[in-house]
Amino acid sequence: MTSRRMGSITAAVVAFLNAALVCASGQEPANQTRAGLYHESLRPQFHFTARYWNDYRLNPKEHQEGWINDVNGLVYLDGEYHFFAQRWWSCWLHAVSKDLVHWQELPPAFGKDDKFGGTQSGGAVVDYDNTSGLATGKTPVMVAFWASTDNLRQCISYSNDRGRTWVKYDKNPVLVHPQRDPKVFWYAPEKRWIMILYGPPNNSYLLFFSKNLLDWTKFGEPIPDMYECPDMFELPLDGNLAHKKWVIVNGDGSYVVGAFDGTAFHAETRKMRGDYGRNFYATMTWNGMPAQDGRRIQVAWMRGGSYPDMPFNQQITFPAELTLRTLPEEIRLCRNPIREIEKIYDRGYKLVDQRLKPGESLLGGLPGELFDIRIEIDMAKTNCEQIVLNARGNEVKYLVKEQAVESCGVRQELKPRSQRVSLRILVDRMSVETFGNEGEVSITNQVRAQASKSALTLNAIGGEAHIGSVSVHTLRSIWPARVAR
Repeated sequence: MTSRRMGSITAAVVAFLNAALVCASGQEPANQTRAGLYHESLRPQFHFTARYWNDYRLNPKEHQEGWINDVNGLVYLDGEYHFFAQRWWSCWLHAVSKDLVHWQELPPAFGKDDKFGGTQSGGAVVDYDNTSGLATGKTPVMVAFWASTDNLRQCISYSNDRGRTWVKYDKNPVLVHPQRDPKVFWYAPEKRWIMILYGPPNNSYLLFFSKNLLDWTKFGEPIPDMYECPDMFELPLDGNLAHKKWVIVNGDGSYVVGAFDGTAFHAETRKMRGDYGRNFYATMTWNGMPAQDGRRIQVAWMRGGSYPDMPFNQQITFPAELTLRTLPEEIRLCRNPIREIEKIYDRGYKLVDQRLKPGESLLGGLPGELFDIRIEIDMAKTNCEQIVLNARGNEVKYLVKEQAVESCGVRQELKPRSQRVSLRILVDRMSVETFGNEGEVSITNQVRAQASKSALTLNAIGGEAHIGSVSVHTLRSIWPARVAR
């Protein structure tokens, strides 16, 4: 549906979308003593959260079933995207997906023991050429790297059945070096593996190489001013495959861009924020994406959230594609929700070329629970002070004079580009993720939607706004209606 002018959505549209919401949620009544798994009243419906297996309890803590923190071991193999994460070094949680949106959580992959303590964070690779000699059949061996809890030993676990069962290497550790969070990738020009590791001195990242994943040699100089959970990868600049840059990402998502020749990394930019929200940590990108795809896709732990009286704790950001763009100010790493979100689109609504005066609302209480919202503002025809989207009680604003976006109280500069400002907002039960100007600004916040509030409103304050377009899609849950406990 499109319109040139709208003051409020008709009752027919409201009823239409309300019916869609009931069909989409698959949710059991909120007052039920024990709601269906993945459909508890505060469970995010398109962001990954951990399940309980045998130990059902409310408000689980760091080592208990239902808890999730650092993202680990993201890797692709044979049509499946593998996602691993910490249960606070007690074990690596494990889930698989065919599309990066719908997930099946498998039993934990491996966990702590008496010899090495817990299995801390790290990465994973697929050893297609069996450089490690760990493969036992035709299926490529998957190798996961993790640090022991003494922060002195780097170890591996491996799987020969697509991640369904795991064995800890009997000659662990493969590297005795502090501290933790080894991330490994294949460096084709030198035909060797590269490990980037958080370690001394003075909060740095260190580089190592190996021909076989088992024997490692340190090289290059420490990369300073870095802390925990490193990631390192190459991206084309402005989409030019002939002009690539290397990116090193810090534990909090901040990053530097530079050059890497297999012997040393040379930073070419200052350290910049990757996300400005309150809840973004322990990021990682997928290794080994299909050759025909080529995207670099990132998720992060939405650290610090609160989920009162739920049998889970913490959540993961929705996957975002990373690109490198040259902006007037500098090269910037941009984040945008992956296109696969369209797989859970339900009902859609779009308006174009709208004059929005004070006191009017462009969305007029459009109902729903889960949303993907896109707004484009024509700044050449806008003279208001603020444009405010209210999404179930949480506000995302564009502040015209300040040239800034503010999402759930977090403000960041966002300049118009060609006299336009674009906003993309993902709304789940317990989060709002905001992306400005095709991802040059990213703001991730864990917040609770307010069920008593009208679902959506869009208003101009202190003058008139010109909305080039606004589109809203309600989203379906990624979880099946029934999941075996």
